[in-house]
Amino acid sequence: MNYNIELRHFRYFRAVAEELSFRKAAEKLFISQPGLSKQIKQMEDAVGATLFDRTKQKVSLTSAGTFLLGEIEFINNHLELTINNLKLIAEGFDGEVRIGFLGSAMHNVVPELMVKLNKNYPKIKTSLEEMSNKSQLRAIENDQLDLGFVRLARVPEGISKKAIFKDSFSVVLPENHQLTEKSFNNVGQLANESFIFFTSDYSPYYYDKMMSICEDQGFSPKISHKSVNALTIFKLVENGLGVAIVPTTLQHGFNLNVKFIEIKNIPQQAELSVIWKEDNRNPCLESIKKLLFEK
Repeated sequence: MNYNIELRHFRYFRAVAEELSFRKAAEKLFISQPGLSKQIKQMEDAVGATLFDRTKQKVSLTSAGTFLLGEIEFINNHLELTINNLKLIAEGFDGEVRIGFLGSAMHNVVPELMVKLNKNYPKIKTSLEEMSNKSQLRAIENDQLDLGFVRLARVPEGISKKAIFKDSFSVVLPENHQLTEKSFNNVGQLANESFIFFTSDYSPYYYDKMMSICEDQGFSPKISHKSVNALTIFKLVENGLGVAIVPTTLQHGFNLNVKFIEIKNIPQQAELSVIWKEDNRNPCLESIKKLLFEK
C-alpha cells in the first residue's frame, strides 16, 4: 500500500528521533504508542527506507534516519520562512531578510546597511540577531538566517563568503598603564603582561590573529582570562586583570577606564565578511547583496 508523506509524519519522526523511544515520543505527542508506530511505518513505506532499528532494549536511527533528521530542521525552517513571507506579502511587504551578526559589525556595517535598506527597499522587513560565528554558520546552513556577518577564515562548500570591511588591531590597556600612544612601539613591550583573549571556540579567527601578532614579536602570550564578550574583556582590563588585543572599531560605544592604542605596521587585519547560502531562494536576499556590494 502506498502512502503520501504529510507534515505530521515529519513531526512524528522527529519526536521519536529525539527521544529514541516510541513510548516517550507518543506521550510527548499526546497520541497512542501503537498509533505512532503505525505512522512511522507508513512513513518508512512511503520513502522506501527503514528509519529506525527497533529491538526490545532500544530504538536507534538507521543511516537513512540519521540523514533525514539532519534535513528535518532545514525543512521546518524553510516552511516557517515561507509562511512568514506569505503573511508579510499579504500585508504589502516584499518579504523578510533574517540577518545574523557579530557585535563588532554593529559599530558600522550593519547600521549603514539598515539605513540604505530603509531608503532603497522600504518594503523589505529585517530581523537582526547577534550570534557567534559558529551559530551563524549553522543557522545559514539550516535556513534560519539569510545573511551573516562573521569573522571566519573559511566556510563549507555551498556557502559564499565575501570580505566587506577590514580593520586594524589595537591593544587595550588600563587607563593608568605606563605605556602611551607615544611610547608604544609594538606588542613585544607587553610580553610580561597577562592577556585576555576572545575564546578560540567563540572566534578561532580572532584567537589565531592575536596569537600571531604576539608570536611575530617573539613571545607566546600568557593568557589569564578568555571571554566571548568585548565588554567583559574591557571590564577585566579596567580592573587591572590583564591587557587585550581587539579590532580597533570595538573601542566605540564604551565609557570605561581603559585606553586603546592602535598596533601599526603589522600584516594582521581584522576582516569582517558576509556569508550566505548559495541556493538560498529568498528573493529579498539579492536586494540586500546589491546594497552591500555596490561601489
